[in-house]
Amino acid sequence: MNITTFAKRLCLPVLLLIAPVAMSAEQMTPAAPQLAAKAYVLMEASSGQVLVDSNGDQRLPPASLTKLMSAYIATLEIKRGQIGENDMVTVSENAWRTGGSRMFIKVGSQVTVSDLLHGIIIQSGNDATVALAEHIAGSEDAFADMMNKTAGDLGMENSHFMNPTGLPNPDHYSTPHDIAKLARAIINIDPAHYAIYSQKEFFWNNIKQPNRNLLLWRDKTVDGLKTGHTEEAGYCMAASAVRDGMRLIAVVFGTTSEAARAAETQKLLTYGFRFFETQTFYQKGTELAKAPVWKGATHEIRAGLADDLTMTLPKGQLKNLTATMTMNPQLTAPIAKGDVIGKVEVKNGEQVVHSANLIALDAVEEGGFIRRMWDSIRLFFYGLFN
Repeated sequence: MNITTFAKRLCLPVLLLIAPVAMSAEQMTPAAPQLAAKAYVLMEASSGQVLVDSNGDQRLPPASLTKLMSAYIATLEIKRGQIGENDMVTVSENAWRTGGSRMFIKVGSQVTVSDLLHGIIIQSGNDATVALAEHIAGSEDAFADMMNKTAGDLGMENSHFMNPTGLPNPDHYSTPHDIAKLARAIINIDPAHYAIYSQKEFFWNNIKQPNRNLLLWRDKTVDGLKTGHTEEAGYCMAASAVRDGMRLIAVVFGTTSEAARAAETQKLLTYGFRFFETQTFYQKGTELAKAPVWKGATHEIRAGLADDLTMTLPKGQLKNLTATMTMNPQLTAPIAKGDVIGKVEVKNGEQVVHSANLIALDAVEEGGFIRRMWDSIRLFFYGLFN
């Protein structure tokens, strides 16, 4: 291979073949339904792509949707080994006195972390939420700090939490878009605990309480997440469902009744499943190409993606996609595993609908003295003639 050919391979776009999939005929996609709600979003869960957005970033009181964050932090603490599911939590008077919906735990009693988590998710117990928050962080205020730090980590840019329950506070707010991001993390990061969100009832202290998510009874594809209500917030819901391998998340703020929040959320899910489809074309870590490397211990490096390349488009459009890959010019060792070395662009006709960084799937160390000198000479002459 001569110098010019070798160097040009570093920057020429390469056509990637999009794997063919079974498609329905292309169809008209109607406008999204207009819901009787203050704000709402519909998100595809694997990619985080928002399919429907109406005031999705408007800051509003989230009511008990706040408890999604409280439960998420608890499951993270379990995964990190900071608390155990069978740890006993002593119920404080502060937790016992918390108003609103309740699990009916008794002051001074001991309850397992697992039971409290079920009481938060299924019964929406404010008492259970405060008890677990105090167990994890020592106080509600300290736990709120954890909530805000976690919100920042998840990119929830329009959320701020003052307490773990969602009881009204002027500085306590979130958005449908942010809650959808949180729901996506709950589903993808800890599927074992996500299974709790599909349970229709929980029996505690001789009281059986149903899950307030009416869609669990109405739609067998729905498997979570949670409802919320205060006078200020209205009736809110975050719900998720899976059909034909595609998972959607619908979040609705500010409806007028329990029946309305279920009906409006169902409209969003129905629209998404009826008119969109999702396909994963390339999985993370899969080799898509090899790129030449200058001055390295090896001559080539494998290129791939850090995340799955998943696309959601109106039905019938996925078959129109093409992808091109462009490598960064003059890749020079050392290169660390995970370094960005190029880019993939997916187009629908002339429109770029998705782009992602190509990363190095392996590390390439510097070559020996002779290799480095020889490649320096080749690059010098390449520069003279180009």
